[in-house]
Amino acid sequence: QVQLVESGGGLVQAGGSLRLSCAASGSIFNFNTMGWYRQAPGKQRELVATITSGGITNYADSLKGRFTISRGNAKNTVYLQMNSLKPEDTAVYYCYYRPFDVWGQGTQVTVSS
Repeated sequence: QVQLVESGGGLVQAGGSLRLSCAASGSIFNFNTMGWYRQAPGKQRELVATITSGGITNYADSLKGRFTISRGNAKNTVYLQMNSLKPEDTAVYYCYYRPFDVWGQGTQVTVSS
């Protein structure tokens, strides 16, 4: 079983930056994909970005250039650097692990105008 623990959310002004972290523990596969999804109030959960254990990344088109996903040296940690934040980035951000489709508890990101 895999557990995910997220951190780094909070309140930031528009134009600011935040860095989210997610640490995976438990039965980690060497080959896996980790990433971030987000869900705004009244909207469906949507892809933010994913990264494989080999470093291949995938981003939502609308977020390319502002958000950067990366892995830690231990490979069981994933980061999301969010720059030039906008009020529409306000959402609960969820860490994700595949295989097994594991989700974190979510961390709130609020961007004020």
